[in-house]
This record gives sequence, structure tokens and C-alpha cells, in this order.
Amino acid sequence: MSDARKFLVVADGSDESRTAAYFAARRARNTGGSVILLAVVETEGGFEHWLGVGEAMRAEARDGAEEALNSLAEDAEGVTGARPKLVLKEGELIACLRKLVEEDTSIAILVVGASAEPGDAGPLIQALARGRGLFEKRQIPVTVVPGGLSREDLKALS
Repeated sequence: MSDARKFLVVADGSDESRTAAYFAARRARNTGGSVILLAVVETEGGFEHWLGVGEAMRAEARDGAEEALNSLAEDAEGVTGARPKLVLKEGELIACLRKLVEEDTSIAILVVGASAEPGDAGPLIQALARGRGLFEKRQIPVTVVPGGLSREDLKALS
């Protein structure tokens, strides 16, 4: 399936990312695609100021990101029957996302989950809402999965 289109999901440990991963896995299974999960350890303005504590904080953040990746990977694999590709990066979320989309031309769609709570949009949805867009050189569609949908609703949609 190396030429299959990929559904990209940002794995951040949130309920929204779990909803997006489930939707993406169902779409991938039903269309012959695959899932790629991206986790980003955001290092901007956090770890450097604490000197010796910085490495421990970075390792803890990395462990959390790996845990989020593996948890979503198990869920997606349960739906698709195939292990998703896992990508772990350090840096700023949107910059890492842009770079990955530019490098991997088989990524066809970004799937993000919206919060069920009003006024609680994440950074990706905020960037879309401001009209800036998320991507620079290579544009791809973005599917926003509403947070209030049940698994049955998601099955019907995907």
C-alpha cells in the first residue's frame, strides 16, 4: 500500500485526536488508503530556560507523545488491520505539520477533530478559521470531525 493515499492525524492525546483517528481509519479502510499519525513534542519556549531540568522535561514530553502515538496506532490498527505509520517530531506543531505534508506527497487529507466544547478550538482549527491556512507550498484538503459525534455517527459518515 505504499502508493495508497494517506490520511494524516495529529496525535496529541486528546479526545479530539482519538475521534479524528477513528474517522481517518474508517475512511482509509473503506477507500484502500492508510493512516499516518504525527505527534509533535513542542519545544518552543519551554525546556531551554530550566537548564538541568530541561532534558527531563523533554524526555517526559517525548514519552507522552510516544504514548499518544501508540495508543492511537492500536485503535487505528483495530479498524484497518494495518499498523499506521508513526511520526514523532520536535518543534512547533504547525511547522512540523507543514514540513511533513511537503515531504510526503502521498498524504492526501489531514483529519482533525473539533472540540465538543464551544470556544475551545485547537491550534490547527484556529489557523484554518483565521483564513491563513495550514500549508504553504503543497495544499491538501482538511476534514474537521465534530467532537460531539458518536461512533455510530462516525461509522455512517465514513
